[in-house]
Amino acid sequence: MSDSHEVTRREFLKLTSMAAVGASPLVGLAKPLFSPESKAGAKLTVYLFSKHLEFLDYQAMSEAAKEMGFDGIDLTVRPKGHVLPERVADDFPRATEAMRSFGLRTEMFTSNVLDARNETDQGVLQAASHLGYKYYRTGWFKYEKGADILESLDLYRSKLRGIAKLNEKLGLSGSYQNHSGHYFGASIWDLDQALDGLSPKYMGCQYDIMHATVEGGKNWEIDFNLIRDHVNTLVVKDFLWSKVEGTWKPLHIPMGEGMVDFKRYFSLLKEYNINVPLSLHCEHDLDGAEKGGKPTITTKEVFRRIKKDLIFLRRSWDAA
Repeated sequence: MSDSHEVTRREFLKLTSMAAVGASPLVGLAKPLFSPESKAGAKLTVYLFSKHLEFLDYQAMSEAAKEMGFDGIDLTVRPKGHVLPERVADDFPRATEAMRSFGLRTEMFTSNVLDARNETDQGVLQAASHLGYKYYRTGWFKYEKGADILESLDLYRSKLRGIAKLNEKLGLSGSYQNHSGHYFGASIWDLDQALDGLSPKYMGCQYDIMHATVEGGKNWEIDFNLIRDHVNTLVVKDFLWSKVEGTWKPLHIPMGEGMVDFKRYFSLLKEYNINVPLSLHCEHDLDGAEKGGKPTITTKEVFRRIKKDLIFLRRSWDAA
């Protein structure tokens, strides 16, 4: 509060948000409980999003990721993923064992979790906790046509708080990705409000610089400063705006060839000492593998294109 005892809009939003959720152990923290495992000057820990290798079995996927130079795999545990939610009891351990047999980190996975009261979501998180995973991405909430935005925000805030409480019980860190489009979190301000008062140790933001640039243009840095205290995992990829059938759309392209300012972004991550698990998404042309399909080009060529992104990522991080 200022000397004149006037409350700013942001202070008011924080106070009302905290009052709405009551005296939860997850809110009202002076400082986040979450802290990065390593300093920003240390080697970047990079996981490969397993969506791009879903045409391979667990052993072949793990061998490929290791040979390409990844530290670990961000495993898809969701419908149409490497592990289906209804098969976590059998396939989650098998996939984890395969990755560990190649010395890969098994701490990060991508889910479709959206409701702490949902039995399938509970089963996925319980299995992950039992296997020693630490970080995961949730699914996305979408603003429905005609819905009241602030009422939707209240609903999604409540959902994230429920997930945070379950994560605290299971020892997991959940992350909500800022995905461009009509998704909750795309504009950053709404996600910041929903996460306000929650420790990123249990529920935070999986910050995606590509989607932030799509939505924020040159203003992404302001949005990043708003959300940065909530960031507990990262996603990187690149894009260019392209006209497709008369409509402008963001087109995924190889890292370093698009509009994302990685030099500035990585320098900010280091400045703010943010070095958290990072998932590399290769959504550009992999002959279908970028979408989880089976490519017709050789696996060697798929791996070459993925590794090219990884090399750019590591060199850019070191140079920032």
